[in-house]
Amino acid sequence: MRMLFRLGLWLSLCVLALPAKAQEQLFRVGVAPHTSSRVILEMYQPLRRHLEQALGETVQIITAPDFSEFARRALAQEYDLAITTGHQARLLQVDAGYLPQLTYKADFKAVVVGARTGAIREPKDLKSGSGVVGLSATSLVTLWGQHWLKNGGVDLPMRYVSAADSVAQLIISGDASAGFMSQTNFQNLSADVRAGLRIIAESASMAGRVYMLNGRDAARQKAIDAALWSFAESEAGREYFAKHKLGGYRKIGPRELEAVDAYAAEVRAELKKSDK
Repeated sequence: MRMLFRLGLWLSLCVLALPAKAQEQLFRVGVAPHTSSRVILEMYQPLRRHLEQALGETVQIITAPDFSEFARRALAQEYDLAITTGHQARLLQVDAGYLPQLTYKADFKAVVVGARTGAIREPKDLKSGSGVVGLSATSLVTLWGQHWLKNGGVDLPMRYVSAADSVAQLIISGDASAGFMSQTNFQNLSADVRAGLRIIAESASMAGRVYMLNGRDAARQKAIDAALWSFAESEAGREYFAKHKLGGYRKIGPRELEAVDAYAAEVRAELKKSDK
């Protein structure tokens, strides 16, 4: 009886330990939805495979339906590593204790895109058009674009879609007069799609996709940082940077994220408004 009791106790402890162990071995990388979920999952497979090997645990790439929902999930601590544009990175740093890791060398700019044969040159040309489309009310490129409209004396209702290629198709089909996306996403559109578009305006360089480590993993920051930099030095990493025109990794400047405080505040306000 004593042996059976000990065996039963041992099995119970094993069962109780399984969920905690499984959770500990799963490293969740959340990527902001700058394009379709399918493209994001495919794009980050080289990084996922490298991190699994370097960290010795299962790595999961996940995203969200839109930038607002991504921010909510990141603030709720759902990601171990969040990859998002600078304004949301700043929000996660200030409001949720995420730690800046690195970003890409390539410049990050927002662009206003219109049809190749269109007559739009400045915001006032949009007053009689078929509308403007962006990625989300809390997307950095959309927020910048809305400021571009406002500074041009134009106040137009926005439509939001899930990916830059959807923005492009709406413009080409004539269902939107202009749209906002990142310069990188514009460059990554297929050649035939780009041929039907032109850039109307572009922003100054801003903090682009920033890798933010969840504060609960602070004790592992050096190991995770080393894994990311070793990916950059690997053949798969170099191919990844070349394919997506990202230029490699670089460190975040000491006050770089502070420069987008105003945009982070807009995200915070939008989330509060939509949560009511």
